[in-house]
Amino acid sequence: MTYHEGARLELTVGAVAHGGHCVARHDGMVVFVRHALPGEQVVAEVTEARRGYLRADAVEVVGASPDRVPAPCPYARPGACGGCDLQHASGAAQRRWKAAVVGEQLARLAGLTPAEIENLGVRVTALPGELLGWRSRVRYTVSADGRAGLLKHRSHEVVPVDRCRIAHPALQRLDVTATRWPEAEAVEVVASSAGDVSVLATYPDRVRLVSGPAQVREDAVGRRWLVDASGFWQGHPAAPDTFAGAVLELLAPQPGESAWDLYGGAGLFAAALAGPLGPTGTATLVEADRRGAAAARANLSDLPGVRVVRAPVEAALRRGLPRPDIVVLDPPRSGAGAEVVRGIVAATPRAVAYVACDPAAFARDVGTFRDAGWRLAALRGYDAFPMTHHLELVALLVNGWE
Repeated sequence: MTYHEGARLELTVGAVAHGGHCVARHDGMVVFVRHALPGEQVVAEVTEARRGYLRADAVEVVGASPDRVPAPCPYARPGACGGCDLQHASGAAQRRWKAAVVGEQLARLAGLTPAEIENLGVRVTALPGELLGWRSRVRYTVSADGRAGLLKHRSHEVVPVDRCRIAHPALQRLDVTATRWPEAEAVEVVASSAGDVSVLATYPDRVRLVSGPAQVREDAVGRRWLVDASGFWQGHPAAPDTFAGAVLELLAPQPGESAWDLYGGAGLFAAALAGPLGPTGTATLVEADRRGAAAARANLSDLPGVRVVRAPVEAALRRGLPRPDIVVLDPPRSGAGAEVVRGIVAATPRAVAYVACDPAAFARDVGTFRDAGWRLAALRGYDAFPMTHHLELVALLVNGWE
């Protein structure tokens, strides 16, 4: 059978897969289906035909899953905004979905056996708050006619919206989408945990602060932070304290130990480690981004045991760092990569806490650790991005198989 964009297929939906879709088959052809749930009978419209597989949107549900709920956002539908993958699933179903994806990625990319995955007890826990109204940072793309909106799935097409339902209430009250932004490429809005609200417009040659402070205040791990409004900070208000708490519990830092905080950003984990490491302990934070490293130096200036190194992590490892007892590894979505993992292994720490936002990249890195004789000893999942397929993982890796 020849498939083409717009063709409609009757499908029985199978298991979930990484990326916000489920897997189905039509006459032996693999179909990645969005807006569906496992076990459903749907009519799906092909959105992309490739050699060996199809992409499709479920446009009619013939037999619904008991986990299906009405999407609270009118733009969370086929052909509209591509930001939320899972608004048609209950909160519990979203978390089961994400846990299943983590297990599948660990099996396929890290080589874990079913027994190893079962022993980890992979589950995804909800963070405090609701499924909507949590997102503290939203980036709108500006269309050719100057309207700020959100992107269609796998497209550069801008979808006009009135507001984003998962955005923080303070951001939903802004008039960003009703304002014209001639010549701008994007508009970013930020609501900090300390109550600051900033709007920034990105142009081809500059970023302009439209309103609010250029540096916003954030509260986390018992400290007040100042970070650039357009700089990195966790998008969910409960995420910083939750992830830092998990890292401390898994690593159990001891007084006098030495730590690395790799891809350390503004210094969240280094600050959390400083207390239990005590006055004789040290933490070396490595961050390549100029603004991130500057924020770390400014925010951690009262912690004499913390040293900030501005450099790509690979370069810092090649040049040499003080030998660590423990390591916090919080790489970007693409993962740490083999060179970084091997550099950590060569430093022989007793334990590594890996904070991951992409299960595939995480699983590949776990595979590299395993090849070096390390094992994944504990894993926690957090639903830090409700209504989307994204999640956060905090894992403990240790040397040896005891």
